[in-house]
Amino acid sequence: MAPRQVIDISMRVSPRLAVFPGDTPLTREVLLDQRDGATVTLSTKRMTVHMGTHADAPLHYMVGGASIDQQPLDLYWGICDVVHVRDPLRARGRRIAWDDIVWKGPTTPRVLIGTGTFEDPERWTEDFAGLEPDLIDRMADMGVRLVGVDTPSVDTATSKDLPTHARCAARGVSIIEGLRLDGVLPGQWELVALPLALEGFDASPIRAALRALRDEGV
Repeated sequence: MAPRQVIDISMRVSPRLAVFPGDTPLTREVLLDQRDGATVTLSTKRMTVHMGTHADAPLHYMVGGASIDQQPLDLYWGICDVVHVRDPLRARGRRIAWDDIVWKGPTTPRVLIGTGTFEDPERWTEDFAGLEPDLIDRMADMGVRLVGVDTPSVDTATSKDLPTHARCAARGVSIIEGLRLDGVLPGQWELVALPLALEGFDASPIRAALRALRDEGV
């Protein structure tokens, strides 16, 4: 019997990966290189903790909020709903509301929303979709504790007051941003998207994956 399908839903991290204007792109400094006769290859990286696929900590958008090392790991590991918006072209540059999503509502504590509005992670664009603050409230009322999006932010690119981040803070809903959900079938999956235990940090890059709930062919 074939093993359960596993899908990588993370962005590949490279110096080409786009970041918010003014944020820190990836750079790599090679300290030792086996090709030059060193015993090992050893390198140092510098980049924003909001690089690519990442988990926001409440500290990022809430004064006195928890840092990423204080977040419960069970938020990022468990059954999730994968859903998609009805019309990605219409969704560009605006906020996604409840009726924009193809669903009957969440069935698990974790919801990953594919908007289809940030297709090329190596090219920065500002017309990606955000989420309506009311959508966070409605999902939280139904027990959702984690929301993930396939864009750089749950708010729109030009938002200054970040109302959706604020509703996540108020309702205790955690955030994953920068997922790759194109081609992922809607429905229930097992999510594994653990952040690093970066003490005192406002976010962490993650390697996010989905696993089918049943063996293939069952």
